[in-house]
Amino acid sequence: MLKRTCTCGETRKENAGEEIVLSGWINTYRDQGKGLVFIDLRDRYGLTQVVFDAEDTTPEVMEIGASLRREDVISVKGIVRIREGKPNAKLTTGDIELVAKEIEVVNRTAKLPILPDDHDADKIGEEHRLKYRYIDLRRPKMQEILKLRHKITQFTRNFFADNDFLEIETPLLITPTPEGARDFIVPSRHQSGQWYALPQSPQIFKQILMVAGCDKYLQICKCLRDEDPRADRQAEFTQIDLEMSFVDQDDILEIMSEFASRLYKEVGGIDLGELPQMSWKDAMDNYGSDRPDIRFDLQLRDVTELASKTEFKVFKDAIDSGGTVKAMRVPGGADKLSRKKTDALAEVAKTYGAGGLPTVKYQGGEFLTGVAKFVTPIKDELVEALGLEDGDIVMFGIGSYRVACTALGEVRLALAKDLELIPTGAFRGLWIVDFPMFDWNEDAGRWVSEHHPFTAPLESQIDILESDPGNCVSSGYDLVINGAEVGGGSIRIHNPEIQAKVFGLLGLSSEETEEKFGFLLNALRFGAPPHGGVAFGLDRLVMMMIGTDNIRDVIAFPKTQTGADLMCEAPGEADPKQLDELGIIMREPEAATEAK
Repeated sequence: MLKRTCTCGETRKENAGEEIVLSGWINTYRDQGKGLVFIDLRDRYGLTQVVFDAEDTTPEVMEIGASLRREDVISVKGIVRIREGKPNAKLTTGDIELVAKEIEVVNRTAKLPILPDDHDADKIGEEHRLKYRYIDLRRPKMQEILKLRHKITQFTRNFFADNDFLEIETPLLITPTPEGARDFIVPSRHQSGQWYALPQSPQIFKQILMVAGCDKYLQICKCLRDEDPRADRQAEFTQIDLEMSFVDQDDILEIMSEFASRLYKEVGGIDLGELPQMSWKDAMDNYGSDRPDIRFDLQLRDVTELASKTEFKVFKDAIDSGGTVKAMRVPGGADKLSRKKTDALAEVAKTYGAGGLPTVKYQGGEFLTGVAKFVTPIKDELVEALGLEDGDIVMFGIGSYRVACTALGEVRLALAKDLELIPTGAFRGLWIVDFPMFDWNEDAGRWVSEHHPFTAPLESQIDILESDPGNCVSSGYDLVINGAEVGGGSIRIHNPEIQAKVFGLLGLSSEETEEKFGFLLNALRFGAPPHGGVAFGLDRLVMMMIGTDNIRDVIAFPKTQTGADLMCEAPGEADPKQLDELGIIMREPEAATEAK
């Protein structure tokens, strides 16, 4: 067996004349005829050109070299020499080549279903790539993603170890708890009829670790939520999970800001600059989102008072029902945005609950087209309020406060892409703080947590927790970078009485509270310190640094949009004997039965 002495990415012209052994996959093959064959040999470290030259290579080795094909696995011994002619500037090893003297074919590949080429990846259907993931992962870009992911986790562990955090594992088989998403559940063989849940997060356990005196906790952990996947989310994901005792919000944001800034700088070569704080209310008011993208300047303004002076029925109906009218000035939009484009943006607004997107152009000192006749009576006030200039266009978001803000905020993002307002390569981040404690769910007829039920109200808000929950402000916080939430957390409730009140406001009876969270409430009763923490989405951090919007690009073995693993064909059928042992009888779901 030929044992490699160096990798395919490290040999340089200084090594000329040395005998080395390389091992890897054949990336390309070129038979030049007249006793000359070239291959590029690849491993995860790079490429090296290997030459089979009849003048310097034995007939036996030449014969094997001529039989090689792409993705065969070989080991080759030879002499390093300087390349004749112009070096290959695309390769770090582009100054040299290896003259083959001895070769061992480790494994010949079967006919390849896909090729591991970066430039061909977009031509291959994603499902085909996921089915043959072990080939897809050979692509240099995928190798770089795996390397970046490793660097992020390595930096994370080192950073928090240097700050006295303990890395502690928490269980994967737990009791079901209502944390917002649907649990994956696992039957117990030993306790017939009983079920485990897979953790949506280690939230309760990390709080209990604080009660246990661990003070600073870290875990890079799997979280599982049985919810519909999307481009930046799948049911199985990884988060960097942290918790600290005897801290307040400022303490947590300080160390987490240092972590995020240094991570982006040292691993990604990205300078985030300062990470300012912005209240949830300011974010919604000005950007229409609690994860605002602040890389460009379009902002929303509240014009409800001005709109009330018009005779526009759409404005009046919204205002009379307690709603809001927001406006956004688009500089130069009168010429940049055609009717077709504004109609498309109106569809965006409708997707987020608005009835439409009233629009008006400001040209020659007058309002034109759209709702011009309705807003002309408030022209001077609106021009001053929005700072309008000739050639601008104004768009309105109308509805409840959240609908008006969110719909126009999504239009803002769509405009930024359409008008190319986002600077290439820019990174801007900030902390969003002072979230509402609760949001009213009309369908359920009850309050729901804005973050999760373990988030504490600000100390100044405890007195209105029960009397005015809609205006109660929490101690939650999110780290937002380039319009994406990459981390979030809160100061936790460490008082069992306050925790019980919050559960009550969320519609949980005392019996349900004890059944689902009794062990947490008991822990809080036995000397719980003030504590808080944060969790960063590891997958999203990698996505952002690598520049992809598809979470499946940054996970070695991801699931499809329907939660399937095409490579190992999961999920699959269970062995009937196993089901018998668990006391499980299979039947068709009701929805499937009704469909028949």
